[in-house]
Amino acid sequence: MKTHLLLPLLAASLMLVGCGQKNESAAPVASAPVAAGASFELTANDSMKFNLARLEVTAGQDVTVSLTNMGNMPKVAMGHNWVLLKKEADVKAFNDAAVMAGATDYVPAALASQVIAHTKLLGPKQSDEVKFKAPMEPGEYVFLCSFPAHYLSGMKGVLVVK
Repeated sequence: MKTHLLLPLLAASLMLVGCGQKNESAAPVASAPVAAGASFELTANDSMKFNLARLEVTAGQDVTVSLTNMGNMPKVAMGHNWVLLKKEADVKAFNDAAVMAGATDYVPAALASQVIAHTKLLGPKQSDEVKFKAPMEPGEYVFLCSFPAHYLSGMKGVLVVK
């Protein structure tokens, strides 16, 4: 066989032999870190207070909020929910409208666009959980219980997005 015909065959053979081998000196491919989710266990009772008034998360983080009503009074007299409002929401207007929204767990349908997430209204010894993505914009976001008079009695807090 002539040499000019052997060179392409030799080159092709070398390529095939190298394809199945690992290159141990190659740097590993880096992957972007995945932010762990934040999980909060909130409780409420007949004294109209959440056990936590400040929650901290990072922007875009997966968040789980669990609320348990530890109280003993009936739901019609002392129901509790957890409502997280958008940063630009008018908290007073939302709270005022919530008083008339008993049919929707005191989350007024007309102001649903101001809500990021909420639990259902809970009676004694009931629990609910809500999952959502933290807002991308850093800042403080108000959360409250929208049952009548609970916000005004201090049943509120902030979700701080960093």
